[in-house]
Amino acid sequence: MEFKIALETADVLPEYGSVPIGFEVNSRFRVERVSGGLEGIRLIEEAVKPPYIKDYDRPDGPERWARKPWDLSNWIFLGAFRNRERIGGAIVAFHVDDMNYCEGREDLAGLWDIRVRPDYRGRGVGKSLFHHAESCARNRGCTQLKIETQNINVAACRFYARMGARLGKINMYAYHADGLDEVELTWYKEL
Repeated sequence: MEFKIALETADVLPEYGSVPIGFEVNSRFRVERVSGGLEGIRLIEEAVKPPYIKDYDRPDGPERWARKPWDLSNWIFLGAFRNRERIGGAIVAFHVDDMNYCEGREDLAGLWDIRVRPDYRGRGVGKSLFHHAESCARNRGCTQLKIETQNINVAACRFYARMGARLGKINMYAYHADGLDEVELTWYKEL
């Protein structure tokens, strides 16, 4: 399948958000602490019953990022197109003072978002977007790429591992205040 990746700007966020990011949660990684964590941590995949849909764009999609007090001028926006049809996209965030996604590091880029239309998933679009994101980060002098996801996004975790990322952080309580039964998993890819 032929498609192209194009550099874009923040003004495309409404169109960018037209690519659905929702997915069915039918399994999750349960975090098991061995001896309270002293002897390690295991991620054990288990079924979720009943399955449900998780949509990171609810309630108002990616255009909300432009309304935040963040400086998006330092971000890179990538669009994936087949002919003129938008089939995916990725956003790479770099260090800015008004948010801590890059942990205060100038050498760390964050894969803020990556999405592929459901009918194009598993066809190389995500892999190409990921490699373009890596290249953008390298070109900015970064030595690592950071990616956050949750234990309920098993497919994303497996994808990041296939791309060479390694699990660096597990935050059991990241969403506790939101009342969500989710665990934040942060992946890092050496560039």
